[in-house]
Amino acid sequence: MADNIDQIKREIESFAAETREELENFRLRFLARKGIISRLFDELKLMSSDERPAAGRKLNEIRKLAEERFDYLKSELEKKSAQSAPETDYTLPARTKATGHENIILQTLGEFVRIFREIGFKVTEGPELEDEFHNFDALNTPEHHPARDLQDTFYILNKFNNKKYLLRTHTSPVQIRTMLANKPPVRIVCPGKVFRNETVTPKNYFMFHQVEGLCVDENVTMRDLKSVLSYFFRKFYGENTRTRFIPSFFPFTEPSAQVDITCFICRGAGCKTCKNSGWLEIGGCGMVDPNVFEAVGYDPEKYTGYAFGMGIERIAMMKYGIPDIRILYGNDIRFIEQF
Repeated sequence: MADNIDQIKREIESFAAETREELENFRLRFLARKGIISRLFDELKLMSSDERPAAGRKLNEIRKLAEERFDYLKSELEKKSAQSAPETDYTLPARTKATGHENIILQTLGEFVRIFREIGFKVTEGPELEDEFHNFDALNTPEHHPARDLQDTFYILNKFNNKKYLLRTHTSPVQIRTMLANKPPVRIVCPGKVFRNETVTPKNYFMFHQVEGLCVDENVTMRDLKSVLSYFFRKFYGENTRTRFIPSFFPFTEPSAQVDITCFICRGAGCKTCKNSGWLEIGGCGMVDPNVFEAVGYDPEKYTGYAFGMGIERIAMMKYGIPDIRILYGNDIRFIEQF
C-alpha cells in the first residue's frame, strides 16, 4: 500500500486542470465516494492492527492533499474566468426598458372623458353583452325597427330561456341602467366598445368606441345641450371651433340633431377632409324622448334631459388624417409609435 500511496501523491501534485470538466474528473478520481482514496480506506480493514495506524495516517494526509489541490485548481479556474470576462464600461449610458403607451384610440377617449369630468359629468360603464330591453326597448326602438335586424346586430344564441342577448350596438344601455338605479339628477358620460354587424371598409368596422352623454334634471333645455357640446369642441379642437346643429332623427331623442363643427384642417375655408363644405359631422344628440323616461320610471312631466353620442375612431381619424379605420386595429408598430 505504501508504494500505491506514494504514486497517488505524485499524481495529485502533478495534476493540472484547464477546464471545469478536468477539475470534475480530478474530484471523481480522488475524492468521490468510489474514488481511489476511499477504496484505499476500505483496504485498511484487511491490514493487521500493527500496520493499520501508520497506513491510516498516510491516507488522511493523502486525502487532505487531494482536497487542498482541488481547492487550488478550482480557484485558479475562477481567476482565469474572471480575467477573460469583458470589462464593464461604466461610461456607457444605462440600459432602459421599453415601455408601452396608450394607443391613439384610448388617448382620444381619455381626452374626451377628462374634458367632460371638468364640467361635472360622472363616468359610468356597463356590460358589452346586453339584452333587448336595455339596448332597444327602453330606448324607444320598437321591435319592427330596422336597427334590430340581424344585418345590423350581433345576436347571441341563448339555450336557457327565451330572452334575447346581443353585443351592444351603442353605449346607451349604460344610460338606461344608470337611470333605473338612480333618481334624478343624472349627469354621466358612458365610454366603451360597441358592435355593429357591418361590412368592414376603410370607413366602417364591426367594432368601434363611443362616448355617450346624458343629463337629466328639472328644466333641462336644448340650450343646455348646445352650450355643453360647444364648450367641449372648443376645448378639444381649439377656441375658434364653431358648432352647428342640423335637424335629424333618433328613436330615443326628440327633437334630434346632427352635430357639425368647423373643419379643423381648413378652419371652414373648404378642403378635401370636409369635402369643401367647411364643416365636419361629429355625432348626434337631442332631448331625451318622454317614452324613454317612462321606461325607466322617471316622470316626463317633471324631468327633461339631453343625450349625445360620438364615435371615437371617426374623430381620431379626422383629427390625425388617418384614411382607413382598419389601420387603427392593424398592430403595425410603425403606426403605433407615431402617437
